[in-house]
Parts: sequence; C-alpha cells; structure tokens
Amino acid sequence: MQKAMIQKLRDKLGARYVLDKPEELAVYECDACTLIKKAPELVVLPRSAEEVAFVIQQCNEHKVPYTARGSGTGLSGGALAMQGGVIISMNRMDRILDIDPRSRTATVEVGVVNAWLNEALKPYGLFYAPDPSSQVACTLGGNIAENAGGIHCIKYGVTTDHILALQVVLPDGNIVWLGSKSRRSHGPNLVGLMVGSEGTLGIVTQAVVRLTQKPEKIRVYLAAFDTTRDAGAAVSSIIKSGLMPSALEFMDAFTVKAVNQAFHVGFPEQAEAVLLIELDGYGSQIVHDELKLKEILEEHNVSQVRIGETEAERAALWKSRKATVAAYGRFLPAFYLHDCVIPRSQLVPILEKINEVAERYDITIGNVFHAGDGNLHPNILFDPDDAKMVRNALEGGEEILHACLAVGGTLSGEHGIGIEKAEYMSLQFSEASLDKMKLVKQAFDPTGLSNPEKIFPMRNGCGETHRATTPALLAGDGLWI
Repeated sequence: MQKAMIQKLRDKLGARYVLDKPEELAVYECDACTLIKKAPELVVLPRSAEEVAFVIQQCNEHKVPYTARGSGTGLSGGALAMQGGVIISMNRMDRILDIDPRSRTATVEVGVVNAWLNEALKPYGLFYAPDPSSQVACTLGGNIAENAGGIHCIKYGVTTDHILALQVVLPDGNIVWLGSKSRRSHGPNLVGLMVGSEGTLGIVTQAVVRLTQKPEKIRVYLAAFDTTRDAGAAVSSIIKSGLMPSALEFMDAFTVKAVNQAFHVGFPEQAEAVLLIELDGYGSQIVHDELKLKEILEEHNVSQVRIGETEAERAALWKSRKATVAAYGRFLPAFYLHDCVIPRSQLVPILEKINEVAERYDITIGNVFHAGDGNLHPNILFDPDDAKMVRNALEGGEEILHACLAVGGTLSGEHGIGIEKAEYMSLQFSEASLDKMKLVKQAFDPTGLSNPEKIFPMRNGCGETHRATTPALLAGDGLWI
C-alpha cells in the first residue's frame, strides 16, 4: 500500500487511528467463528461519515479494497479482509444520537453495542427487539450487515423489521440517506436491500431504528422432555395453536449438561431436550396464553416445568441460553456451525440426521437454536490440533447443510453468507438468480472494492471447493478453524 495514501489517512483521521503494525493488524485477522484467517494491510478507525467517505475515496483513488467491521462477533467471515487492503473499523462511531419516545424511534451510530441501546431505553419503557446471543458485544452495524435475529425474532422479527432509515457511504464516496423516520418512503426499498448485504453495497454509518413498547407481563417457561420427538412435536403444536410466544428456544441434552457445568443453573440433565418459552402480553391475554401453553406441554409428555416470573429469574435463564457457546469450551476448544432455517415440521427428522452424522463422523455436536422459526444452530466441536477431527467437522457440517437444503431449508437465518457459505450459494440459487444479484452488486460497486469475495461463489461447485480447502487448512496456509 502506498505510503502517500497512509499519510493522507493519518492527516485526516489522526495517526493513532490508522494502524499498520503487525501486532495491531493481528487483532483484525479473524471473526468469532470462521474457517478463514486473513490480516488486512491497514486498519482505520473513523469518527464520522465524512471520515468514512474520505477513506473510501482514497481507496478508490489507489484501487485498494476495503471492508467495514464492528466488534468482530460475526460467524461467517463477512468482516475479513480477503484481499488485504483496509479494514474500516466502526467502533469509534458509538453515539446514541437521539431517542424519541413519541415516535418510538432512536437514531444511532453503527458502533453502538446492541445491549447499550436497550440499557439506554429502560427509562422510557421501550426496547429494541433484535437481540443476538452476542448482544453484550455486537454492534448495530454488524447486526444490520448480517440481518441479525436473536431469541425474540419469532414474534418481533429480525433486524430488517426494525430499521426505518440508514445513512450510507456508497462505494463512490457519496453520503446518502435511505428510507424515512416517518415509516413511509417511495421508490424501491433500498433500506431492505442494504440490510443483510454484508457491507458489499456500501457502509452504513447511522440508523434510525424502530422501538417497541415493553409488555406489561412476561413469563419464561423451562419445559423439559424425555425425548426430542416430544419436544419437537410440542414446538409444532404451539405454533399450530395460534399462540405467539416471544421466544421459543431448543437445547439438547449435551447443551444442558454444558450450561449446568459452566453456570450451575440447575437445568434438568435427565432430559433429552429442553424448551425455553417466553410469553409476553397485557391483561388477561397472557393468563389465557399460559393456560393454553400448559395444556400443550402436558399433551406432549412434558416431564418438568419451571417458570421464571421475576426479572432476575428470566435474566438468568436467558443468560444461560446466550452463553452456551462459552459453555461448550469446557469440552473442546473450538466449534464450527451452520445456521440453516428449515420448516418447523422437519425439526425432528433433521435433529435425528444431525445425531446420525455426529455418530458416523465421531464428532460432538451441541444443538441450541431458535425452534420457533426453525433456525438451527448445530455447534460442531473439535480440537484445531487434531487434523482428523477438523476434517470430520467440515465434512459432517457440509452433510448437515445438504440435508437442511433438501427439506426446503435456506443457507442462513442470521449469521450471513460471508466467505464461509459463499461457495454453497449455488446449491440454493440458480445461476440466473445469482447473476441478477451480482448485477445489483455491480450497480452499487462497479469497481468491486467494497468487501470483495463475499456472498457470491468464487468457483464452480461449492461442495468441491469446500472439500478442496480442507487439505489447505490442515497444511496451515492461511486457513484455520
């Protein structure tokens, strides 16, 4: 990278906010869970949209690729600098600019951590609904890039359902606003296009988000089952009944054991499956919903039911759920997962397939996921120093993905495509569909410098490509787990 460009960036942003030392760049070479490790050539930390625009203009002038990054909690490699170049870290842009209780909106910079916003909203009786498991660390910019979900997405939707307007620095360096705080806009839905585009169409710098009134009453049920089949049937019956839980989460026996050992929460370890079910509402409606839920659970042979009524009890249950990945670390040091979404009617057959894959490949898989909307999270545990275990994790994971797609599933529910799933896109989409998506990318980013090598396949035959990376991974040529 040209020294003249680096000096211009230091003059504009300040020398301390332009990083190029190897030990500084190493911090940005990976995300939370990806197969690929790649360091950038430079990291910049802008403080405003104007500074982001200046960085992009310099990158355009010198033909240098760039990638936006938040807290690095992503799970598909979307924020990795695959062609080197510049990582634009958005963490300094961390201000909550406005909270408007009357219109139930907030205007925020994208470096704001998800949990910070909800803490600031408490005095107003409002909350921002999308709450990924990494809520205490992930930034809203990353949530927007990946269209993140969370435990409450079954009732309240994912990120795109809560974004009203976006300030975006386009790949040509122009700063634009898309959408409207008034909830009405004209022309194509460019906000919807930008959410989930993983920084390939531009860099979001501010967002106007929709806020939700806190419900009057909240109850969280822990329901234990002796069989996965009973738990899966209960999920289907809850949805079929017309109940609308605000959360409906599944944990398998191994996950329950891991959480108990790590956090001593007293989950029933004799159960083969546990559901965490949250109901919220107002007045007599929640009483009616609780009675209906209890009937359904009993119909499906629930073996134990606990209720979290106080805020502290509910917080403890959800903290345990969100910290399951950390709990897995007590067994093996690394994990790999897919996050396919499948029809809820296929939960039990796919879980049986996952168990069969785990046995055949001799790997440990912990299942914890958003059962209410069929968003699976099979966590495949392994030791990075065990070459055979690494290979089995990759091949077993690919087989699970194929099984999910075969029953009408999709590649990702909230973790995004990034680099990790890019080579699988041709399994779900036709060549014609992918070509149209690429045309959209080209319209926004004709130079291809904005987060290159993400979302779209780089080679033909994704399965062959993924298998081809495995020997390279084991040889240590830049790929890792």
